Amino acid sequence: MTLFQSANEIDDAAADWAARVDARGLDVEHDPQLQAWLDGDPRRRGAFLRAQAAISFLDRGRALAGTPAAAPKAPARPDRRALIAGAGACAAALVGGVGLWAARPQRLDTRLGEIRRVPLADGSLVAINTQTALDVAMKTGSRQIVLRQGEAWFQVAKDPERPFVVAAGKVRVRAVGTAFSVRRGDREADGVDVMVTEGVVETWIQGETAPRQRLAAGSKILLASTASSQVAESPSEIERSLAWRNGEIALDGESLGEAARLFNRYNSRQIVIDDPRLADERFIGLFQTNDPDSFAAAVAATLDAKVSDDQRTIRISRDRVS
Repeated sequence: MTLFQSANEIDDAAADWAARVDARGLDVEHDPQLQAWLDGDPRRRGAFLRAQAAISFLDRGRALAGTPAAAPKAPARPDRRALIAGAGACAAALVGGVGLWAARPQRLDTRLGEIRRVPLADGSLVAINTQTALDVAMKTGSRQIVLRQGEAWFQVAKDPERPFVVAAGKVRVRAVGTAFSVRRGDREADGVDVMVTEGVVETWIQGETAPRQRLAAGSKILLASTASSQVAESPSEIERSLAWRNGEIALDGESLGEAARLFNRYNSRQIVIDDPRLADERFIGLFQTNDPDSFAAAVAATLDAKVSDDQRTIRISRDRVS
């Protein structure tokens, strides 16, 4: 018996895997079964990328058409025949390198609590955090991303002839083949956080005379026009900060006030901590971004606090000592 698979069989399996990733939020990089399948045949990675792109196109097409989202089902998976057809259309668009995507920029965005992984036309992958908007423009001599708001992590396909540049306000981040995240603060004065998980990137502020700075994997920097910027090496902190890619919030000694702020980025029900002293308490734990109730329950059990909630808030408090 031969284990060789035809191209159609690989496409069929790739559609299955892409649907599972989309429906269940699987971690592409760390799921052992998916990685074993991808490593089993050199053709599979391209098929998987095409299938993911097809899902992205289908979702965006529904949104642009104004089609209402269906009620959640478990597990909700798109029709594989439609997915394969979409993947074929995507492959056709990529012929010649940039194809149709070079003609018009692609807008990618997320709603409150939504996290997306989207393959780009050049083979790169972008993970998009909650309430983020960015524009993608693939051109003949460059790959340009404009981060309008929020945060995104980029795994950049190698292409020395077309630099990959992310613009966030006046900040610029340039890479050829690497992986890094860029996050814009809510206000311009908050600056832009850049964290590198693989390779090297070059950063600078447009219009400033300061020399460009290079960051290697495990390094981060906060760039703002009103203050000097220092590169810091903190691979473990970067890993925790990017736990959102897996739909998680990783706490390692952050204050409860900071933890509440993180959860409130993803949920309409907001965590409120009444006691300032309680808000200063430090906490450790790993939680799902969309499960603030579990976090509140853990705080109550660990720090002898009380939790009361309604449709809009989760209030954590502690009895005052008389």
